Amino acid sequence: MIKRPLARTPFLFTAAALLGTSTIAFSAIAASPDPATLREAALQDDTAWDILEGITTEVGQRLAATPAEARAREWAVAELKRQGFANVHVETFTMPVWQRGEETAEIVAPFPQKLAVAALGNSSGTPAGGLTAEVAAFDGLDALVKAPASAVAGKIVFVNHHMAAQQDGGSYGEIGAIRRTGPSIASQKGALAIVIRSIGTDHHRVPHTGVQTWVNGAKAIPAAALSVPDAEQLARVLERGKPVTLHLSIGAGMAGTGTSGNVIAEVPGRDPKAGIVLVGGHLDSWDLATGTIDDASGLAIVTAAAKRIMAAGKPRRTIRIVWFGAEEPGGFGGDAYAKAHAGEKHVLVGESDSGADRVWKVDFTAADPKAPLADRIALALAPLGITRGSARAHGGTDVGPIAQVTGAPVIDLHQDATRYFDIHHTADDTLDKVDPAQLRQNVAAWTAMLAIAAEDAEQLAPVAPAPER
Repeated sequence: MIKRPLARTPFLFTAAALLGTSTIAFSAIAASPDPATLREAALQDDTAWDILEGITTEVGQRLAATPAEARAREWAVAELKRQGFANVHVETFTMPVWQRGEETAEIVAPFPQKLAVAALGNSSGTPAGGLTAEVAAFDGLDALVKAPASAVAGKIVFVNHHMAAQQDGGSYGEIGAIRRTGPSIASQKGALAIVIRSIGTDHHRVPHTGVQTWVNGAKAIPAAALSVPDAEQLARVLERGKPVTLHLSIGAGMAGTGTSGNVIAEVPGRDPKAGIVLVGGHLDSWDLATGTIDDASGLAIVTAAAKRIMAAGKPRRTIRIVWFGAEEPGGFGGDAYAKAHAGEKHVLVGESDSGADRVWKVDFTAADPKAPLADRIALALAPLGITRGSARAHGGTDVGPIAQVTGAPVIDLHQDATRYFDIHHTADDTLDKVDPAQLRQNVAAWTAMLAIAAEDAEQLAPVAPAPER
């Protein structure tokens, strides 16, 4: 780890600016460790920025199960120890490794021109010299599903769509199926390769990568995403009514097995029987940029919040921070954690993995999501402009598995995702995209939640664990 100065960011943001209240000095925390005091103090704290700037600068991209992710684990252990956390350690696991190579695309006919492209996770490579074939275009996944094999076989499939920006990012689940399952469907129908319009809401000329998994015996084929403007350009060329030929060169492929791991740290509680409050995010990232919003910011947010609770005194319950490995290629870290810790008492779980823009809504999943404890958490979040929702919290890829096997209650602190899918999985996922003021609002929200959940004598009743699959 490179030693870095602890200089603070030049951005200024106070509790008074957001809450209309007086500024509270950090030195007052130990004397008044109540949720409101901790929440307001967090609005002035740059611990999250320091962590975020550190890992994105000193490590950079962190593709799962590669030497880059291993360097990130080493950095994480040193940083969590430096921050004063206890029981810092790594729990490793093995998994398949995918690596990117060269990636180019160009229209050969009728209007020759280059296109911006990025391979999707688990894509195979093209033959030496690339692949040239006619394009078979489909408007959406359903059109590809309904197409006869004769319309696809021997061609490069192109799937177009439109993804709108939404505060809750809800369209990602539906539109993302094009990336997750489209390649397998195309392969099963005999396609030579597939390119999709990026699963993104921007109009920058940067493609969005992301994982897809070969299912039902589908043969691995080259699979890639075009930037949104390039996909729209290809669609306009196709509208001319002439056959379109595409040349694709993808050097990606599987590279055996490797090691990933979860980095774990704790704020030990006073009562070992009171259970664990688990918070986390994922350490790995895609390899096109520095993985700032996805998900170094989430790691920084929950870690800074846990540190603030630790500085205020020993909480009743243990707070466990997990920097999960290998989320992007399929949630390997979450599955490994659930397998290793299913026998432990988790009283509340949550993760931060939607960027660094402000938290706007909170949801719960518990046997009684309207229990007084949930009410107290929601009330403590309200001064930050956070409303209480009525949907079931799902927790996300990393903490979802432990919630499923144990029935642990789940909390979702929803971040504003309006611009998240402009940047998600692209070469634009860099530090300059983070607003320090909104980052601090996230830390304040997680701090207020932890101050109550880790100390309150009450707990949310667990839900029935999911049946074994």
